[in-house]
Amino acid sequence: MAELLENYSLKKHNTFGIEAKARYFFRFSSTEEISTFMQNNEIANTSYLILGGGSNMLFTEDFDGLILHPDIKGIELLDEDEDSVLLRVGCNEEWDEFVGWAVDNNLYGIENLSLIPGVVGAAPVQNIGAYGVEAKEVIENVEAISIESKQPVVFSNMHCEFDYRNSVFKKEYKNLFIITHVQFRLKKKAELKVHYGAISKELEAYDEVNLKNIREVIIKIRESKLPDPEELGNAGSFFKNPVVDKEKADALKAKYENMPIYEVNDSETKIAAGWLIEQCDWKGKRFGDAGVHKDQALVLVNHGNAKGYEILKLANDIRKSVLFKFGIKLEMEVNAI
Repeated sequence: MAELLENYSLKKHNTFGIEAKARYFFRFSSTEEISTFMQNNEIANTSYLILGGGSNMLFTEDFDGLILHPDIKGIELLDEDEDSVLLRVGCNEEWDEFVGWAVDNNLYGIENLSLIPGVVGAAPVQNIGAYGVEAKEVIENVEAISIESKQPVVFSNMHCEFDYRNSVFKKEYKNLFIITHVQFRLKKKAELKVHYGAISKELEAYDEVNLKNIREVIIKIRESKLPDPEELGNAGSFFKNPVVDKEKADALKAKYENMPIYEVNDSETKIAAGWLIEQCDWKGKRFGDAGVHKDQALVLVNHGNAKGYEILKLANDIRKSVLFKFGIKLEMEVNAI
């Protein structure tokens, strides 16, 4: 049911747990509700922000505009053949609950993305990824409402222009479309990816390798590295792993033998951002209630009452030190508002 609220607290709508207020907050649970609102309400023409689960947002101040919050749920079977199923999932379904649902129904393709915080609607925006798998591999279409025309639009996988932790929705279409549903093509037959990170080693403790065991192992690994946002405010990985040309990576590797690197292609190499940050001695540091997690330097945390601008300052200080030491510019994965 649609609801328009004023001077609304966003603390429960961002995983950092930052206290900020929105001048207006519109919650809706169907495409019809948002279309009607956009066509008939004057405040729809003010500055706005589309907010899902808030797992990738850092509010540095109050938002003096309109927050559009889609609350669309549901998992619907659109098509099925011998090898796969096509599912239509509401944008506000919790991502990890959807992964659990897929595993329980013996559907393959997203098990490696277990325990990633946030909602389904954020998956195509961020092109979420983990352990050798990215959302773009299973997304078939993205359904949205155009802010300008107020009409529904469907983006094919190709039109989403997926890239590493990126998509058209973070670039030229940022805040121009409200994602309402995402269509996923999941497989009925096993195509497991278990050789990334510590997955294969952890699986040695099991009698067999199956969907449920892979999900259990990945949850275990993530929980050992990443804090639960319910207990310690955070947005997961704050920075992207930088991709540099192979020549630069080789030069750094020659100087720092333990530097973790991953080949992207013949000319590019990905470097672990967490390792770079840790080498600059940020791991576990705390400034008031803003800090760097004690176990994973890639994660910035709110120890209780940090302000968004304090966390942003910490992020910028980290970026400066990594640039000074390694000559690498870290890019934030989190959106600072």
